[in-house]
Amino acid sequence: MSGVTRPNRRSARKPKGEGHSRRAEILAAAERIFVEHGYEGATIRKIADEVGLSSTALYMHFSDKQEILHEICRQSFETLIALNRTVLDSPGEPEVRMRRMMEAYVTFGFAHPNAYRLVYLTRPLEARDGAESVAQQLGADLFRSFETLVEDVERAGRLRGEVRASTQALWAGGHGVVSLMITKPYFDWVDRETLVKTLMDALFMGLLKP
Repeated sequence: MSGVTRPNRRSARKPKGEGHSRRAEILAAAERIFVEHGYEGATIRKIADEVGLSSTALYMHFSDKQEILHEICRQSFETLIALNRTVLDSPGEPEVRMRRMMEAYVTFGFAHPNAYRLVYLTRPLEARDGAESVAQQLGADLFRSFETLVEDVERAGRLRGEVRASTQALWAGGHGVVSLMITKPYFDWVDRETLVKTLMDALFMGLLKP
């Protein structure tokens, strides 16, 4: 599958007893393998080989690939929720913070393309094994934190439309630019920063009152 972020070579086998860092290596390898081979094509053996472990050793960290996918998605959502909370607690006019939150979301997607694909672009059948349940639990919290800020913009008299529709339109715009650029790297895109700024300017001009 094109656009997969891969390392230059496999990790060498490492000593036992590196619990937390070993789990992180497994999750990073699984992100790449899930994206490259699809959830069905990914196996515990492939993931284990990628990090220089035996399958038996990997099972000491995760019970199966469903648990691995679930953990990737959980960590991604929790990172995004933490970013949103930081913006919510920061000073500034609500529309300024709303843009800051959008930019943080887009930046996360570009910084973690494989995790983003698994969280937001996994096929529905595959998503049932880990991604869908997390999205229903933590994804709702993520959306609500953004919607809270849009509500603040409405209370300030700056929002043109209805809160929920505006929130979803902004999310759709941010998701669109991330998903297109990470899945279609062969397209003749303009500079990424320029494209994101152009999109954000258009969204905010359309949704905010002068």
